[in-house]
Amino acid sequence: MNMPERELEAQKGFLVSIVIATYNAGAYLEDCLQSIRLYAPESTEVVIMDGGSKDETISILQREAKLVLNWASEPDDGIYDALNKATRKANGRWLYFMGADDRLLPEFKTLAGQLKDPHTVYYANSLDNFGDREHVFPLLKGAFSKYRLAKFCMNHQSILYPAAVFEKYQYNLQYKISADYVLNMQVWGDAQFKKVYYPFTIVSYDMNGVSSQIKDSAFRRDKPELVKKHLGWLIYLRYRIKKYKENRRHNFEI
Repeated sequence: MNMPERELEAQKGFLVSIVIATYNAGAYLEDCLQSIRLYAPESTEVVIMDGGSKDETISILQREAKLVLNWASEPDDGIYDALNKATRKANGRWLYFMGADDRLLPEFKTLAGQLKDPHTVYYANSLDNFGDREHVFPLLKGAFSKYRLAKFCMNHQSILYPAAVFEKYQYNLQYKISADYVLNMQVWGDAQFKKVYYPFTIVSYDMNGVSSQIKDSAFRRDKPELVKKHLGWLIYLRYRIKKYKENRRHNFEI
């Protein structure tokens, strides 16, 4: 299942590792891989951690001939455990995370062409699979300051992280659907990493994924302290004042 070590050694020096966690994703995976074939740069490996699929996922991986695949299928403790495993397998200088039901767009390759500084996070825009409902989801577009990040979660599929991020951080498994939000708080609060935004649209993502179906009560409970810890006191105070005003306005309207 794993790529032989000698083959991996020969392929070292990838520009990008595209990371996908799968479980019974056969209905979507082929189209996802096709978008990677079309729009990822040539120096790309695809790292797939599968949770032990029982459908055609494994056969799709076994017959893939055009992409460099580095994959394994084994039990895991959820999507972020799978992603943590994948970061340890990845050989790219930048890591990019997507779901099997997401699709790369042509400007992904354009953004990949901007990757230069190994301590810079590069990010762009994403398009939801209902067709860019900007009037509904304007908050997912554009550059993110620390304060904007405190208010809203970024789209995980908009970001290419330098490998150095995962030498320092990993996904916190206590947050079932928000560990990527916590990771971004850590990274945006870390002066070691520069953040550069480009106004490209690099991916179409599925609005009906796992995160739309599960609530993360642990994250909701911990969010104020996470903002304080990772983004700083000033951002925390602004965030708390905003929440206080929102609650007051809500209570007044009721």
